[in-house]
Amino acid sequence: EVQLVQSGAELRNPGASVKVSCKALGYIFTSYYIDWVRQAPGQGLEWMGRIDPENNGTKYARNFQDRVTFDADTSTNTAYVELTSLRIEDTAVYYCTTRGRGGDYWGQGTQVTVSV
Repeated sequence: EVQLVQSGAELRNPGASVKVSCKALGYIFTSYYIDWVRQAPGQGLEWMGRIDPENNGTKYARNFQDRVTFDADTSTNTAYVELTSLRIEDTAVYYCTTRGRGGDYWGQGTQVTVSV
């Protein structure tokens, strides 16, 4: 069974950084891209970019390319997103997702709250 298990909620001050993890279970980690998506309160889903765990190739959405870094550790089957210089408006639920042979799979989401 394919599962994506994310790390727990985070609270940060503006200007800080946050790193969210996404552990892949039940499939070969290097087989599929991992996409990162976020949803701010009252907003729709916003695509942040993707990583290919096979070669750590990345593609960043234009809105995030200066502040976000993706990584994938094949020894632990875990993908990471790190967002720096956090702003109040970065408060959102962050999701990892993958499209496998059986369909789309989503992590449970990680709440990131940026507050003074």
